[in-house]
Parts: sequence; C-alpha cells; structure tokens
Amino acid sequence: MVEKYEDILCEIENGVATITINRPEKYNAFRARTCEELIDAFQHSGWDRSVGVIVLTGAGDRAFCTGGDQSAHAGNYDGRGVIGLPLEELQAVIRDVPKPVIAKVRGYAIGGGHVLALLCDLTIAAESARFGQVGPKVGSVDPGFGTAYMARVIGEKRAREVWYLCRQYSAADAVQMGLANKAVPDADLDAEVDRWCAEILEKSPTALALAKRSFNADTAHIAGISALGLQAVGLFYGTEESKEGVRAFQEKRKPRFRES
Repeated sequence: MVEKYEDILCEIENGVATITINRPEKYNAFRARTCEELIDAFQHSGWDRSVGVIVLTGAGDRAFCTGGDQSAHAGNYDGRGVIGLPLEELQAVIRDVPKPVIAKVRGYAIGGGHVLALLCDLTIAAESARFGQVGPKVGSVDPGFGTAYMARVIGEKRAREVWYLCRQYSAADAVQMGLANKAVPDADLDAEVDRWCAEILEKSPTALALAKRSFNADTAHIAGISALGLQAVGLFYGTEESKEGVRAFQEKRKPRFRES
C-alpha cells in the first residue's frame, strides 16, 4: 500500500472515485512512482463497495496523460518491471476492477496515456483533446494492449495507421474512429462525465461487474502478448536505436534511427 500519494490525487464522493494524475508540469507523464500510486488507488477504489464508478483524468487543461516521462526513460526509467515501470499491473488493474472506468480527457492523450484511455471502459473527451501514439518516433512501442487491443477497438487498418504514422487525432476524430464515446465542449466535460456516472450508479453493480468481466474475457489473451512484448521492449531500450529516439526527443530534433 502506498502511504502517501505524491503524483496522483484520489477522491471518493457520492459513489464516484476520481483518480487524477497530478503532474501537470510534466503534461501528466508517468514515472514509476506514478504507476505504483495509480495501481494502489485503483485497487482500493475498485474493491470499495461504496464506489460504483471510477473516473481517470489528468490535472490541468493541457493533458490527460502523455505516457512515460522521457527524462526517466533516459535512465531506463526508475522503478521495477521489465521496462522500469509496472505497466502490466497498471493496465491489468484498470481492466480487472469490477467497476466501470471512465477516462475524462482534456488536452493530450498521447503514447502510454493514449493506451490508458483506450483501456478504460468508456472515454469522454473535451474538444481540446488530442489522441495519438509517438512510440516509433522516440524508440518505443506498446506491443500488447496498445496494439492488439487497439486493433480490436478501432480495426486493424486504423490501428496500424495510428502506430505507423504517429499522427494526432481530434476528439471528433476519436469518436468517429471508436477511440472515444463522446466529445463535448471543454466547459461541458465535467458535467457530461457526471451525467454518465449518475446513470451508471443507477444500475445493478453485480450486473455491471459481470458485463465487464464478460467483455474482458474475449481479449484476456492479450495480457500474454503484452507480457512477452514488454519483455522485448525492455531489451529494445538498451539498444542505440532506442537511445537515439530519446536523445532526439530531448534535443528537439528528428531522430536518425538508420544511422544508429
């Protein structure tokens, strides 16, 4: 159990647990501690009988989450796990808690943050939201839920486009593609999420838990793909090719992958 949160906030009110990544100065990028705290908050909220729905969001207006903190990546991240981040556990707990999880997205949902929003049961986006992957631009990839599950959600062609081109997509694009359920003006986002939460709280918690488990059963095998893939990514991070991606990002230049 994490005794004191430094990187996140967790508030439970009227049956809704709101978990906020609280690193706005880093565009809510996560480091190892952030992941540990998120896991802890999801475990406690997910099994709290007073909680009927969980909302995951990011502090401030600029970002929901922009994935792994690249300053930590330069040192092979800063914690446990095959890539220094307990991403397998974080992704698993979002899927495993027997409560619907809503991603409330303002600003950037990029890289690993995009995958977190993807894994949530529902996604409500502000018009300011921007979705996308950057892994191949910085010498990284999420070869599990970020790829295989994304293909299930939006289709093979679209998922390959997202990963191969590393473009950014608007909230309206995300709804059209199936990455988000609804897009609303920024000023209406909180109220819209509150309405979705209120509707969920009226429903049978056991029926919702069974529905979530049955949805997950169809894609449970992707956890095995993820475990294998993240092990490979851990090795990839030690290569000059991956290190060149991090250097280029930090130096604000185009990477020279084919020279490394």
